[in-house]
Amino acid sequence: MITVENVAKHFGGIHAVDGVSLSIEKGSITGLIGPNGAGKSTLFNIIAGVFPPSSGRIYLDGEDVTALQPHELFHKGLLRTFQIAHEFSTLTVLENLMVVPGMQEGEQLRHSWFNFSRVKETEARIRDRARDVIEFLEIAHLENELAGNLSGGQKKLLELGRTMMVDAKIVFLDEVGAGVNRTLLNTIAKSIKRLNEERGYTFCLIEHDMDFIARLCDPVIVMAEGKLLTQGTIEEVKSNEEVIEAYLGTGRTQKRKAEA
Repeated sequence: MITVENVAKHFGGIHAVDGVSLSIEKGSITGLIGPNGAGKSTLFNIIAGVFPPSSGRIYLDGEDVTALQPHELFHKGLLRTFQIAHEFSTLTVLENLMVVPGMQEGEQLRHSWFNFSRVKETEARIRDRARDVIEFLEIAHLENELAGNLSGGQKKLLELGRTMMVDAKIVFLDEVGAGVNRTLLNTIAKSIKRLNEERGYTFCLIEHDMDFIARLCDPVIVMAEGKLLTQGTIEEVKSNEEVIEAYLGTGRTQKRKAEA
């Protein structure tokens, strides 16, 4: 579904992403891990159109989308969330979901003035969809709560819900579990799994919680110092010496050799 070919991003003399090539298969839940500063979020931003690459190409279902902006990729079904949730804090949970679909009838002045019944029909349809999302995520008790009052984990669930308000093909989740308590983290994991299995969503997610990655992701891709280090199953990745060095330093490898 997504193909990244030799993508690089330089900020002055800093090579944040340095010649990365990878593929994300349709229907997969792919994990992207690596130490802080590995270039993971920068790579997400390049794929999602936030940053143009310094070099390289990106393809979505075989189409070159390298030069497209985030709103253009959004309409093609490529969505991205952020480490810090970006909710509309003074709107309710229901309203936050309802504003997501683009090109709504009420956004056109002529319909608002001369065809108000059409606007109301569209709004009712979107409200019904939003309530289906709320039920799916098991947050019906929060429907009329202001989004600004939600906990960090509830805001992450709301961000996931907003991806469900459009026909998403692939969703990039940036540290969806960061700062989330275990109960809500389990709800988020269950929702991602259900969306993948029941609705055919493809996911790629950055996460530092290895238990969360192990529960959901296959394959797992590892980055370090802007480069692709390795990829494979979570067990293959956890036993890879280069990965151990990237996370824990060369001393760990030397210690293991000495013990052997």
